[in-house]
Amino acid sequence: MSQWYELQLLDSKFLEQVDQLYDDSFPMEIRQYLAQWLEAKDWEHAASNDSMATVLFHDLLTQLDDQYSRFALENNFLLQHNIRKVKRNLQVHFQEDPIQLALTISHSLKEEKKILENAMKDEKNHIGSLLNNIILDKQKQLDQKVKTVKSRVQEIEQEIKSLEDLQDEFDFRSKTLHSREHEVNGLAQNEIKQEKVHLHNMMLKLDIKRKEVINETASLLNEVEQIEGLLINEELVEWKRRQQVACIGGPPNTCLDQLQHCFTLLAESLQQVRQQLKKLEELEQKYSYEGDPITQKKQFLEERYDTLFITLIKSSFVVERQPCMPTHPQRPMVLKTGVQFTVKLRLLVRLPELNYQLRVKASFDKDVIEKSSVKGFRKFNILGTNTKVMNMEESTNGSLAAEFRHLQLKEQKNTGSRTTEGPLIVTEELHSISFETQFCHQSQPIDLETTSLPLVVISNVSQLPNGWASILWYNMLVSESKTLGFFSNPPAATWGQLSEVLSWQFSSVTKRGLNSEQLDMLEEKLLGPNNCFSENLIPWTRFCKENLNEKTFSFWLWIEGILELIKKHLLPLWNDGCIMGFVSKEKERALLKDRLQGTFLLRFSESSREGAITFTWVEMVSNESQFHSVEPYTKHQLSAVTFPDIIRNYKVMAAENIPENPLKFLYPAISKDQAFGKYYSRPKDPSEPMDVDDAKASGYIKTELISVSEVHPSRLQSPENLLPMSVDVFGELTRQLSPSDIDSVLCTAYPN
Repeated sequence: MSQWYELQLLDSKFLEQVDQLYDDSFPMEIRQYLAQWLEAKDWEHAASNDSMATVLFHDLLTQLDDQYSRFALENNFLLQHNIRKVKRNLQVHFQEDPIQLALTISHSLKEEKKILENAMKDEKNHIGSLLNNIILDKQKQLDQKVKTVKSRVQEIEQEIKSLEDLQDEFDFRSKTLHSREHEVNGLAQNEIKQEKVHLHNMMLKLDIKRKEVINETASLLNEVEQIEGLLINEELVEWKRRQQVACIGGPPNTCLDQLQHCFTLLAESLQQVRQQLKKLEELEQKYSYEGDPITQKKQFLEERYDTLFITLIKSSFVVERQPCMPTHPQRPMVLKTGVQFTVKLRLLVRLPELNYQLRVKASFDKDVIEKSSVKGFRKFNILGTNTKVMNMEESTNGSLAAEFRHLQLKEQKNTGSRTTEGPLIVTEELHSISFETQFCHQSQPIDLETTSLPLVVISNVSQLPNGWASILWYNMLVSESKTLGFFSNPPAATWGQLSEVLSWQFSSVTKRGLNSEQLDMLEEKLLGPNNCFSENLIPWTRFCKENLNEKTFSFWLWIEGILELIKKHLLPLWNDGCIMGFVSKEKERALLKDRLQGTFLLRFSESSREGAITFTWVEMVSNESQFHSVEPYTKHQLSAVTFPDIIRNYKVMAAENIPENPLKFLYPAISKDQAFGKYYSRPKDPSEPMDVDDAKASGYIKTELISVSEVHPSRLQSPENLLPMSVDVFGELTRQLSPSDIDSVLCTAYPN
């Protein structure tokens, strides 16, 4: 899709900005008629090159002539008139200064791109804002419900105080009447009758008041039950799913503090209800009667309170941070034996009386081994301090937490060593860590337990990539059950699911995920050009276990190698979008075919397991496009010299033995130095002449490595890979051997 077409899809406020870029000297008609042609040319380079600017100016006039002829065939007199007028204006303004035209067009294209970028940011911000608003609205509604419960509890508190006052008055007047009835002189019979009537009315009022308080409390507990169900069955479940997604590279997990706020307020409200029930019991003990609603309902209300409070506390015990080795923070749930890992627990109910009262114990594969009939299932011991006391963290919203920082795993070789009879390989064998504690409720111990997400235990760091693949696959497809036998029969994934997770692997360690074009290439590579899998379902074996297209490694190991290459050697270039990366050779040639000579792009090698990058450039030979690709650079070469320096210094030795750099423009038409200049190594200050004694002592003369390829005329027409060769090596060859001998040596040293 051309840039001009994309601009026309924007909202009116952005189209107004585009309109301001054009005037009579360079009218919008030209931009409309010649959109693709204009975007295909390197106007930025032409703006600093008079001869190139002149050529492009005349090419532009020729393009307008072609448009005029086309409109003539269509008998469109008005458009012919417009074209003639536009051409005349261009000749008036730029005939003597074509560089000014190049500057004008270059500036317009750049500004258009900025407008597009701003529009995309605006759209993303709008979508993000809508999603955030939805989440915030949901949180506000939940928060409001919890606050309503808190408010109702306070209202009931006032009702109970009013009930207590009424009962105290009733009790006082009853006792007063009773004492006066036994006085010697007594009272007038009518006064006694009036007082008894009044007490009877007070009794009726007291009964009504008690029923109101009991009904209000029952209604409140119903409301608490609904909110608690919402918190536990929806909000907490959604948070746990977000945690799974965040663990495998997705968007960061949030809202745990908000959940803690709601859990805590609800627990505090329930505690207050418990105190109110005790107060009602005290009132009942002071005075009760037949049909007393407190006597009839107190046990039911107490049982409901117990159930709601215990359920809330049990559900609030969560794994805040999943088990992770500090050496691999972006690969949680893959643990290596003998290497320390950390894990953090949190109680979402933050009650001061629980501070330093809960002792958490960690257990590995609790109850799994005994229940498992799988032969060869490995057993592990947890080394280090496996008990921690939960305490209030020092923060503005301090949570009740316990963090294990120095745990290790050790396999039980003597009792549970793995046998060859086990159906699952090490990296498909899932385990879990359980955490237990107790709190005392109504003098009764209540057990709390939570479990980590399934994890993989490896014994060698070389197993880490496949272990991480298992974690990706599990958390991509499972959101509720904790089936440790998942890989006995792993389900397939859709490309939509997998493509999102693959993009996360890049965005979680860089600033860029994968765009649709890159994902399309990966889809074809994984599924094949004819998509041999039904309904686009990708089996686990295809992703991680089968060799890829007759290679000696799987699709995932290929991706993993590229990720490592980017992280260690190509991160700035990837973040800046300089690396196209995932593009097939066929697509690569289609992209480069009509570009200026020396246009090149960067892509990842499809034949290297460890990850490698190459560049391909286009060259015009006899009016035909020829493509040349250099042998891919691996992490070993990039450890010695940076990739931007390779691009800057790369040379091709032609038949005349004159080295030249064939790389001119990064696709689509960005000057090489503009794209990579800020990453070039700075020239070092000239060193003082080396002392003869120092030179003798070291035995070496300093050298600088650059990449050079030798291209014999017979190979120049061929798209075969060019092999990097240093200038020193090629120079020595030319001094000692004839051209024919050089060909022989090269064919031997670097066979096709």
